[in-house]
Amino acid sequence: MNIVKADLQHLADVTLLFDQYRVFYGQDRNQEACSAFIEERIQKDESIIFLAYDGGEAIAFTQLYPLFTSIGIQRIYMLNDLFVRADSRGRGAGRALLEHAFTFARTMGAARVILQTHVDNASAKALYESAGMELDKQYDHYVKKI
Repeated sequence: MNIVKADLQHLADVTLLFDQYRVFYGQDRNQEACSAFIEERIQKDESIIFLAYDGGEAIAFTQLYPLFTSIGIQRIYMLNDLFVRADSRGRGAGRALLEHAFTFARTMGAARVILQTHVDNASAKALYESAGMELDKQYDHYVKKI
């Protein structure tokens, strides 16, 4: 398995996976919108996307968004997206991407990597916990839909 940081030459591969990811979460297919969204994130350096390739084929991706902790006066990263193609699950791509993201964040001097997942996403939660992530019991998470 080969993991690379995506740039514009990887746009088609990221777009296909990103569209599948969104469909997994109940959204309609829209490769044109997915491509435009990912292209803008890459061009503006607003996210870091890692792709996992197996045999030259893109099978998974993760996307990190840079944030900061004011109290800790350090960078943190939000692991916003992690997706492995259905036909490639169970082969270690998700764990490899997680570990790659942790190493990247550490190299960048980040204080931590954060993420959120649906409360009933048992397989993802098991992966995150087995990789050393902990459920935050100190802070409540609030949302205001706009």
